[in-house]
Amino acid sequence: MHLNGIWSDATLLLAVAPLAYYVLASVAALRFFRRERARSLPPITPPVSVLKPVRGLDFGSYENFLSFCLQDYPDYELLFAVNDDKDPAVPLIQRLQREFPERRIRLFAGAERLGANRKINKLARLVREARNDILVISDGDVRVGPRYLRDVVAPFADPRTGLVTCFYRGIAERNLGAELEAVGTSSDFFAGVLMAEWFEGMTFALGASMVTTKSWLDRIGGFATIADKHSDDYELGHRVAQAGGKVVLSREAVWTMYPAQTPRGFFEHQVRWARTVRLCRPLSYAGLLFTHGLPWAVLAAVVAPARWIGAAYVAAYVILRMAMAWAVGVWGVGDDVLRRRLWLVPLRDAIHFGVWLVSFGSNRITWAGDEFEIQKSQMVVVEKKPETEARTSVASGRARG
Repeated sequence: MHLNGIWSDATLLLAVAPLAYYVLASVAALRFFRRERARSLPPITPPVSVLKPVRGLDFGSYENFLSFCLQDYPDYELLFAVNDDKDPAVPLIQRLQREFPERRIRLFAGAERLGANRKINKLARLVREARNDILVISDGDVRVGPRYLRDVVAPFADPRTGLVTCFYRGIAERNLGAELEAVGTSSDFFAGVLMAEWFEGMTFALGASMVTTKSWLDRIGGFATIADKHSDDYELGHRVAQAGGKVVLSREAVWTMYPAQTPRGFFEHQVRWARTVRLCRPLSYAGLLFTHGLPWAVLAAVVAPARWIGAAYVAAYVILRMAMAWAVGVWGVGDDVLRRRLWLVPLRDAIHFGVWLVSFGSNRITWAGDEFEIQKSQMVVVEKKPETEARTSVASGRARG
């Protein structure tokens, strides 16, 4: 009985950790967004090159591309790159060239293979083609507001700035998997980003939007050095930080698309993402065990010496978890999917704990139809889809690089 009592007490004590995390993450959101919204940005508008590696189309591709043509910014060019001229995005980009003859919109097909990451291969070509020093990088499924370029370029008034990155709000199709993914990103993942920004400083980037310069790319050896990396956004930000550049988390949030997914597709995507995070930051990822409030609350309820104690843990999880989700994702980032689907948070947390456990089972990921194994942070092809099958899969998938 004494031993059981020790284990019960230890469990109840450890179950407080995620509750404390929720409080701290809520404070981190209040601290960051209040500070950034009160800050006046310098009105600098140097020439900019917007680089968009694209693969296929999604349900909002035209509106996404269009948003970059409608920027309130005096001097910028827009460069697209696709794997080949048969990509479904090509006619859409050509349409934009006709509709906006006053914009410098250029399209490139194909890129030298520097590594397994085809997005990085295309970015390396776009950098060579870009006419300006400041490079704005975003995925094909990203949509922005008209002042986006002004907000993300402004931090470069400080010569110490090496990279600027952004949060992203969700635009999801009416599908449970799409909505769960959007809810998880804005209510949980961004909480971790804010905690890192507060306690460590930003040493990584978020791939939906990254802004850097040719000179900073030269300092880290260019895109060729990360052409075999899956988590190119993390690597780019991390290497800029290691080279002495300041990584800035912008108050400006972009939008990203969450298309409908099958249950299997949703789970595989979550596992892929989880495994890449684990391989990038193994100690931090293991520590996520103490941020999973739902399983700890259930375990506390099981071992609690009295029902009211167990009920208190469950109630604290619900109240503090929802408060964090609202502070970070709704009030902070402004994610409308989370605002409408806040009730999905506990379901998402239950699934995510399973994903966290499964992610330790292998170093393999499936990406764009091909299977890779991550070996010492490098992607090594294990199984490659036939070209025709891969192209069909890409055309019906997300407009990523």
